[in-house]
Parts: sequence; structure tokens; C-alpha cells
Amino acid sequence: MKHRRISGRRAVVTGAGIAALVAAGVTFQTANASETPDTPRPRLLSALAAGELGSTLGADLGADAAGVYYDARSRNLVVNVLDEAAAKTVEAAGAEARLVQNSLAELASARTTLKKDAAVPGTAWVTDPTTNKIVVTADRTVSTTEWAKLAEVVEGLGAKAELRRGKGEFTPFVAGGDAINGSGGRCSLGFNVVKGGKPYFLTAGHCTESISTWSDSSGAEIGTTETSSFPGDDYGLVRYTAEVDHPSEVNLHNGSAQAITGAAEATVGMKVTRSGSTTQVHDGTVTGLDATVNYGNGDVVNGLIQTDVCAEPGDSGGSLFSGASAIGLTSGGSGDCASGGETFFQPVTEALSATGTRIG
Repeated sequence: MKHRRISGRRAVVTGAGIAALVAAGVTFQTANASETPDTPRPRLLSALAAGELGSTLGADLGADAAGVYYDARSRNLVVNVLDEAAAKTVEAAGAEARLVQNSLAELASARTTLKKDAAVPGTAWVTDPTTNKIVVTADRTVSTTEWAKLAEVVEGLGAKAELRRGKGEFTPFVAGGDAINGSGGRCSLGFNVVKGGKPYFLTAGHCTESISTWSDSSGAEIGTTETSSFPGDDYGLVRYTAEVDHPSEVNLHNGSAQAITGAAEATVGMKVTRSGSTTQVHDGTVTGLDATVNYGNGDVVNGLIQTDVCAEPGDSGGSLFSGASAIGLTSGGSGDCASGGETFFQPVTEALSATGTRIG
């Protein structure tokens, strides 16, 4: 039996009903869907395999693609499309098609408007493929006047955006795995990497921006900052200056470690794990991509991965991974690991490319 998800104005049920179906991972049959027994069924995929298929379909569909996400419950890749022809291409490739209202170009235009008219400290906006909208979140520091300004801009974007109030405060988590210390702060090591046959490690750019020499938890110097990118991005590269072990793994803080064999792009719906020196190991899910976060004081970072994994000061730069794949470096967020929160990560693939390094 052929199934296809529907969202937006093409749907036969409205607003809250659609949201409930999407959140629960439920599919429903379109009125004009044929019921031929030979219709391809969605393939069961891992999150990493779904991400690879999503990238391929995005390139094949071009402007007809409107975002993808991974349904962990059904283990299917869901691809947002704008018409039936694109839906058939998606289904033939083994993914699930979902008809939506907003194209990626329309959502990109909405982001441009937000950047121009809603640059308010304490805000974040992210492309959410599960709602086919740009979700704008204002933290608790956003005043009533600023909230009204945001609400006016978001309302003007119509069905392309929605505004939410967050409970915490968006801040970089200055204070991975292991603790790394410098004058003025403590952060976490992200991933060990190699450049020109020599050992380095990646961490957060807002850490390396102000710290040039790094020590381990015992106070012994281990490295010096070579590259730092913050704001805009949030990654830093540190060159090892001491003869210390630098395995390609993440400390799980229980006497064991997770081997890291490569890097991968995040996919919405992917299950991920974060390791940091303050709160150690926590799990969660990728909830959005290409997030922009305004930490205040002109510190705006773009292209981040949004998750529901908790983190706290000192976890900055720490590792976000999925199995043996490196995914991101802890940037910042709101909340804590007692009450929960949301955390943003610098994609590690971008950091590797920009610094000319590789996992190893």
C-alpha cells in the first residue's frame, strides 16, 4: 500500500493535526495515491546511511527538494518535496516522500529577512524540516520590547516561520572528552586530528580565540593554538607540543572510550552522544541544521547543528559523535543537565575542511 506524508496547504487535515502526525512519526494515505502492490516501500536505514541518501536525493531533485530528516522510530529517511513528480523519485530511491508548502529557497529568504530585521541578542533560528519552517527561539534575556519586534517580523513571514520562547539563556559554554585549560578558562578537547603527519586537536573557536597555550588537567602544557575561527564559525585548531598519547577516540568517562574512525554530516533525527569535561556523557537527538545563534556582544555564529542534548560551562569544544563518526564540536546553548536544554554544535566536517586536517 502506498503512503505519503503531507504537510502545509496541500494537506487534508489542518495545523495541529498535521503537527501531531509528524511528531508521532505517523503516515497517512493521500486521496490520490495509487494502491499498487509493487510501489517501493521505504528502506530501513541507519542515520548515517539516511544522511548519505538524503544528500544524493537533494542533489538529484534540486529545487524540488525541501529538506530531509531521519525517522528513528521507523528507520526511514523522510524527504520533503514540492510536487508529485519529485515524490515518485524519492519513493523509487527507497525514501518516504512528504509534500510540503515551503521550498528551501523560500526558507532561505525567510532567514535573510530575520538576519536583516531581527538581529536580537539571545535569539536563535534554525531550519526545521519536520515543520517545514524556520523556528525562531528567544531566550529569557529577550525583553518584552524585543519580543514584540521579533513577533512582528515572524508574523510577516507567514507560514514560513514560528516564534518560541526558551527557558534558558544562550551562551557559549566556556569554563570532548578531556579537560583542557588555559589562562582564563577551561574547555574540552573535541577530536584528535592529523595535519601534515603531525598531531593536532580540534576544540571550540570561542575557546581558542582568547587562549593561546593549553594544559591538561594536571597543569602540564600540551599544545598551542594555531587556528581560531569565532564568531561566524566556532572551531579552533591546537598543535600538540608535548609527547603525549593522542588516540582517535572519545573519553566516555567510565573507564572506556569510543573509537572515532571518520567524520559525517548530521541529519535531523540522528541519535548522537556528547562528551565534555563538566557533565561527561549525555545522549540526545539532532533537532535542526544550519542554525544561527546570537550570543550577544556581536558574537553571531552560523551553520550550527541544533540538538536536545544538555551541556554546561566547560563542555565547550567537546565531542559530538554518532557511533564511530565525529559529528560536531560543542559551541553553546541554554539550560543545564539538571533541567535540560538545547545545545548547538559546530559541524566537524566544516572544521576539518577549513583547517586541512583529518580524523586520525
